[in-house]
Amino acid sequence: MQFLEHVPLAPYTTFKIGGPARWFAEAATEADILKAVEFARSRNLPLFPLGGGSNLLVADAGFPGLVLHIALKGIEQEKEIFTVSAGENWDCFVSHAVERDFAGIECLAGIPGTVGGTPIQNVGAYGQEVSETVVSVRALNLATLEFEEFANAACGFSYRRSIFNSTERGKYIVTRVTYALRESGQPKIAYADLKRHFQNSATPSLREVSDAVRTIRRSKGMYIVAGDPDCRSAGSFFKNPIVSAEQYVRIAAQEEIEVPHYMAADGAVKIPAAWLLERAGFHKGYALGEAGISTRHTLALVNRGAAKAADIFALRDRITAEVESRFGIRLDPEPVLVG
Repeated sequence: MQFLEHVPLAPYTTFKIGGPARWFAEAATEADILKAVEFARSRNLPLFPLGGGSNLLVADAGFPGLVLHIALKGIEQEKEIFTVSAGENWDCFVSHAVERDFAGIECLAGIPGTVGGTPIQNVGAYGQEVSETVVSVRALNLATLEFEEFANAACGFSYRRSIFNSTERGKYIVTRVTYALRESGQPKIAYADLKRHFQNSATPSLREVSDAVRTIRRSKGMYIVAGDPDCRSAGSFFKNPIVSAEQYVRIAAQEEIEVPHYMAADGAVKIPAAWLLERAGFHKGYALGEAGISTRHTLALVNRGAAKAADIFALRDRITAEVESRFGIRLDPEPVLVG
């Protein structure tokens, strides 16, 4: 295991933005992770675990401590139970399961990043959330340096949240995730885009659904393709806000067109963030210097070629201020801010 100095972080992120890590190392085993923690603590360095870099915005100054790239690999299967190391590519695991005719994650195809990040963010798309299949999460407790197993209920899953990115943020490093999938299960076709895609088709196979999801994601610039400028992003930059029923009624009353919405828990209402941006004047292709909005997806902020983190922050701040002024909603960003 090598500890390298002044390693640029931009190449490790889908945004292609960010300064260097003061120290950088790659962990291929759980023992490597423990060595890295010891290295950081012996030098009083902050530690940041890095997965696929698909949900990060790294500061222009970089990171002043140790960035630990989690590269643990391996997939084990026992009947319908899959135990997957945190460094495995998520989309490759989706393909692995679909090719073996296991349902439960087919709608999560094409999402960039690694397996270890999926329970942290409770990754979801096209009618599925990873929390529906997670059995347990194994993670290193950075306080005790012991490895712990978290059953699904202990992970505190909710919309784009878990204990690992909320109440216990920064306290654990995920090393593997166990999923329960359904052999020969039917694909889930609940999302509007998928319903439209298959409206004239018989019941599609799992492979057809996962391929369709990738096709739809690519049409929106949300599928990483080398050379595609719309892919220099961290995906959806803002979470879909969940508001009270009363707040939704107020917003609906002030708009002259119907406000799209979905019912959430406890009578709350989820409003698409993309709709809020468009109504506030932030359309596809909008540009602010070297930062911009994807030409194919309103929620994706993009690096137009030479953007710095400061450029993305400036665009973020302009959008959040305008949306809050018009609708009284403060948008929450999805990407993790590093440094």
